[in-house]
Amino acid sequence: MKALISNDDGITASGILASKKAVENLCETYVVAPETQQSGIGHALTLYEPLRVNEHTLKDGSKGYGVTGTPTDAVTIALFEIMDVKPDIMISGINTGFNIGKAELTTSGTLGAAIEAASFGIPTIAISQEVTRDDIKFENGENQVNFSFAGKMLNKIAKIVLKKGLPEGIDILNVNIPANPSDDEFEIAHLSERMYLPVMDKRLDPRGKPYYWIGGEPYTDYKPGSDGYALRNLGKTTVTPIKIDQTSDVDLLREWLE
Repeated sequence: MKALISNDDGITASGILASKKAVENLCETYVVAPETQQSGIGHALTLYEPLRVNEHTLKDGSKGYGVTGTPTDAVTIALFEIMDVKPDIMISGINTGFNIGKAELTTSGTLGAAIEAASFGIPTIAISQEVTRDDIKFENGENQVNFSFAGKMLNKIAKIVLKKGLPEGIDILNVNIPANPSDDEFEIAHLSERMYLPVMDKRLDPRGKPYYWIGGEPYTDYKPGSDGYALRNLGKTTVTPIKIDQTSDVDLLREWLE
């Protein structure tokens, strides 16, 4: 059995090596990821410039591939150039920082990579870990986050996926690991409304013209049953089933158009 492992934090990130370590006793692993940090890039695909693939020796001595593009680019090249067969599972992460809420489905590069793999019928896990320091979320390369508990939970759920596949109608499992877990059980949860509330930081350049940094304040109005509530209030590892088909009620639209 084979696993494709990617991320949006880059080929040298600590989390991707933690993913490999977590599942290498279950299957053969292929690590293919962006060359550099790509957080917030979503499901973007590079169309107007060429891509290069650089072979890396990972910290454990194994081989990985860095792609000079987005997470989606990395997954595409992995599936259609590097791997000779479709993998039995795809893992995106372990991401530094959680990915909860509806908005992350389109902004998270971790989920962008997962969506690309899942669109080809590959059972997929997107996994992220809450961190207590915001400044390390966008670092390039290694960090000091302890991914041992996240690796344990990833091994547990990957073992089930490899054995059973995913239920019909579920394409991705979005897994979020709390910084201070209360236990080693999974909490099934729906998506929260948001992860952050946008904050615009307006500044002036030396010529007096405005420019902007987009930031965010943590969203706190998490409802019981949501991933944010279980993760942040209860210290639970959350699993949210995701489907790619976002088609809404077609019959309702027909009635509305009449």
